[in-house]
Amino acid sequence: MTTLDLITADLVDLGLDAADKHAATRALAQRLVHAGRVTDLDLFLKDVAAREEQMATGLEGGIGIPHCRSAAVTAPTLAFGRSTGGVDFGAPDGPARLIFLIAAPEGGGGDHLKVLAALARRLVRAEFKQTLLEATDAAAVAEYIRQEVS
Repeated sequence: MTTLDLITADLVDLGLDAADKHAATRALAQRLVHAGRVTDLDLFLKDVAAREEQMATGLEGGIGIPHCRSAAVTAPTLAFGRSTGGVDFGAPDGPARLIFLIAAPEGGGGDHLKVLAALARRLVRAEFKQTLLEATDAAAVAEYIRQEVS
C-alpha cells in the first residue's frame, strides 16, 4: 500500500442519490477523480463496467461492491456511498444501500483483493453494516472503514 489513505472523508457520500448502478458508480468515481486517485473517468468507468459484466457485484444484505483494476487509477482507493432508496447491483435479495467502489492500479492486483477480502469479512457483521447505515459524519465513516479494513 502507498502512504495515501485508502479512504478519506471526501470519498464518502452519505446521501448517494442514484437511479441505477451506473449512476452510483459514476458518482463515486467522480469523487476519485476530484481526489486525484483516478486520471481518466471514462476509462475507469469502462473498466468497472467490464468487471461488472463478468459477474454481478451485489452481495446479500444490501451491499454493492463494484471494483476493478484500471490504468486510470493512481493508488489503491475505496469510495463509499450510502443510498436511502437502494441501487440494484444484482444481489438475489434486492438493492444495495451500502456501496463500496474499489479502485486498484492496473499492476496492483493483490491490493484490491486484500481490500475486497477484508471488506467481505466485515460485511457479514451486522454491527459493521449498522454503523455505516446510521453514520452522520463522512470523516468518521472514512476513519471507521480505514480501521476496519486495513
